[in-house]
Amino acid sequence: MMEFFATHGNDLLIKTWEHLYISLAAILLGVLVAIPLGILLSRVPNFADRFISFIGILQTIPSLAILAFFIPILGVGKLPAILALFFYSLLPILRNTYIGVREVDKGVVEAGRGMGMSNWQSIMKVEFPMALPVIMAGVRLSTVYLIGWATLAAFIGGGGLGDFIFDGLNLYQPALIIAGTVPATILALIADRSLSMIENKLTPEGLKNSYKTA
Repeated sequence: MMEFFATHGNDLLIKTWEHLYISLAAILLGVLVAIPLGILLSRVPNFADRFISFIGILQTIPSLAILAFFIPILGVGKLPAILALFFYSLLPILRNTYIGVREVDKGVVEAGRGMGMSNWQSIMKVEFPMALPVIMAGVRLSTVYLIGWATLAAFIGGGGLGDFIFDGLNLYQPALIIAGTVPATILALIADRSLSMIENKLTPEGLKNSYKTA
């Protein structure tokens, strides 16, 4: 093991950084698109159910097929890998945002409207903060999934820890496979724990108290 780190230690750091970059870029795009879209869909529930179901059906397409789809359009490298991962990040965030906003107590929303809040103010000051725990659960789920799926970026030259895994499979070297899988697993666990802590920090105190008494 020490010999492996002496030989591949620098490469391991580089590939870990590439893996993080690909995963975080994809999840950031997912957050920027799925949260506003989920809030918008909460205003049109009849259409929302069909749209979310359609996104769910699309996400049954195998990940390698999605990666291969982008090759003729964008070539190989990090960009098509990020876009493919972004595609897979959408459903958990979109669905949780929609559900979180829709499940906000209507009495609280109406009270805000009665105080003169506009629709936008109601979203930003009432609905979004109260839905945030559910939304963050979707972000956390997507992030953990994407860190695992990002190993497939190596299939189209996107780099990351998947390079070790593919090289290990091709060369029949278990040490390389372990060098790719173990750090990816650790990154996923760290992301899950970190986002759980952020979720707790962002949850309004009133909601925390209601969870404790529930």
